Amino acid sequence: MPERSRSILALPKAHLHLHFTGSMRVTTVQELAVKHGLRLPPAFTTGWPPELSGRDERGWFRFQRLYDAARACVRDEEDLRRVVREAAEDDAAEGSRWLELQVDPTSYAPYVGGLTPALEIVLDEAREASARTGTQVAVVVAASRMRHPLEARTLARLAARHAGAGPGTVVGFGLSNDERRGWTGDFEHAFRIAARAGLASVPHAGELLGADHVQVALDHLAPDRLGHGVRAVEDPAVLDRVVRDQVTLEVCPGSNVALGVYGSLGAVPLRRLLEVGARVALGADDPLLFGSRLADQYVSARLDHDLPDAALADLARGSIEGSAAPPELRRELLDQVAAWEAAAPG
Repeated sequence: MPERSRSILALPKAHLHLHFTGSMRVTTVQELAVKHGLRLPPAFTTGWPPELSGRDERGWFRFQRLYDAARACVRDEEDLRRVVREAAEDDAAEGSRWLELQVDPTSYAPYVGGLTPALEIVLDEAREASARTGTQVAVVVAASRMRHPLEARTLARLAARHAGAGPGTVVGFGLSNDERRGWTGDFEHAFRIAARAGLASVPHAGELLGADHVQVALDHLAPDRLGHGVRAVEDPAVLDRVVRDQVTLEVCPGSNVALGVYGSLGAVPLRRLLEVGARVALGADDPLLFGSRLADQYVSARLDHDLPDAALADLARGSIEGSAAPPELRRELLDQVAAWEAAAPG
């Protein structure tokens, strides 16, 4: 159909949900494993992309084990820089003009002299990659729910010291890993530290747990965005609050299906979210684990949900408006989306 024939790769967009380790190319993981003399599980060699599930403890354990195996391959400054550089290159190829790369520097700190050097290497390469690719790369520092909330406070203070409003700065503070672990309210103090520094609040909530956990995140972490948040649809009152408070939902369809939250891409309630006026930003989450990148999420919106180009443009606008990009860049990108929509199909 002609109204759906514009190039998704040419659609200017922002990418707000991409994890540092999960952004890696599978070939990069393989090469880093050889470099450091590490043995990879078959899921990264002969069985990629892996078959996953997050519906039970066993499934999540396998996902986490694979994630840890990939993360263990990043062991020096050169590796850190390569991951950032390639993430920017891959996003640039897909029409992403603003990328917020989410990183927990804790795992890499022992190899480069501490938390501060680990983060500063990532930020420095983000500036370099922004200049090289044209895709502006900023950073979200994310604490892990699997660690003590006091460690989250340490990361929040580190993030605050590097807070900024452009490429190569920290623009947000997140909370990741299995949302079934720990109590979200225990991380409230860390998010307050980040908020005082002007950082966006971008915790994960509402993928493995339902709308009740979205409610907890809304109550305790004052989110500007929610990583996933898609299960807010299960409670009309929670969904209404998300819409009313203009909380952007970072919806990652490929991730949702790979982890068994929904049985198919068509079952992801993307249309429902758009119909009620929720601001949605599509994200790839962990392409290394799920086998799909940012553009694939837009392809799914087009094919699995029968969304016309006007709706795809709205999704791109949602990603830009929900981002922490500087106001002038947001205006520029929104103008580019309008031009994409106004151009003749084909």
